[in-house]
Amino acid sequence: MRIYLCMRPDCPHCELRADYVSDFRTIVSFGIYHRTSDSKDVKRFRCLTCKKTFSTATKDPCYRQKKRQKNLKIFELHGSGVTQRRSARLLRITRKTVARRLKFLGLLCQEKLVVDNADLNVTCLQFDDLETFENSKCQPVSVTLAVEEKTRRILGFRVAQMSAKGRLTRKSIKNTDTAETSAGKTGAIFFASLQPIVAHDAVIKSDSNPYYVRDVKEYFPAAQHLRTLGLRGATTGQGELKKAAYDPLFSLNHTCAMFRANVSRWSEKPGRPRKKKERLQDHLAIYAVYHNLHLRN
Repeated sequence: MRIYLCMRPDCPHCELRADYVSDFRTIVSFGIYHRTSDSKDVKRFRCLTCKKTFSTATKDPCYRQKKRQKNLKIFELHGSGVTQRRSARLLRITRKTVARRLKFLGLLCQEKLVVDNADLNVTCLQFDDLETFENSKCQPVSVTLAVEEKTRRILGFRVAQMSAKGRLTRKSIKNTDTAETSAGKTGAIFFASLQPIVAHDAVIKSDSNPYYVRDVKEYFPAAQHLRTLGLRGATTGQGELKKAAYDPLFSLNHTCAMFRANVSRWSEKPGRPRKKKERLQDHLAIYAVYHNLHLRN
């Protein structure tokens, strides 16, 4: 009996598992090739059952990417308040490449945020809604955010279209009923995603929004819901950080202020390119992972 020390991956085509113990080898080595994107030699294999070849990079998320060595830098720049145009200039790549990586990294970070928080048992959390707009202020967007109180760890967020308010209601180009329905469904998905990681007797803190009472009772019936009145902002145009000496929602408000400071797409300055809520979801996912890894302490 011979034992093969070379670890061979399973066949991704016929899903055949490699045999390491018996004399009959199901997957054999098939040379190497040089990957020019990151200047690495990748080992190839061949399945003796389906007669197809593959490599260790076949099922990699970065498969066939030509600029994979730039992914980490793009991730760090998108989590540090740098715009797409400036990122392309600093990394010496095209803006189209940066835009494609935003969608790619956004999907990966949304999955990573769920996986990293899967083992948590949160006993105290804070949540609230933030508002921005999509193309103009006639298309407002709501972002529901939840953080752990002591660690300021981002537990989850959801982006939803909402109806315009005040004088902009008539000018809104979106259907009000559709916007309200979208926001309601997104809120239900948001609270349902937090149920596995929140303790049944947890303490949940929010502001005095009357709609929060119904949602918390529906998804966290045994939790203690503490509501606080809204406080005056510390600086004009900076509503997250409060003027009071003690802010009961400091962890949440501080994280919201960091959202606005470090997510360039959130900026409402004139002249910035128009933003879509799908890309805002991707950008916020990138920042949420970057925040949990590097910015909490």
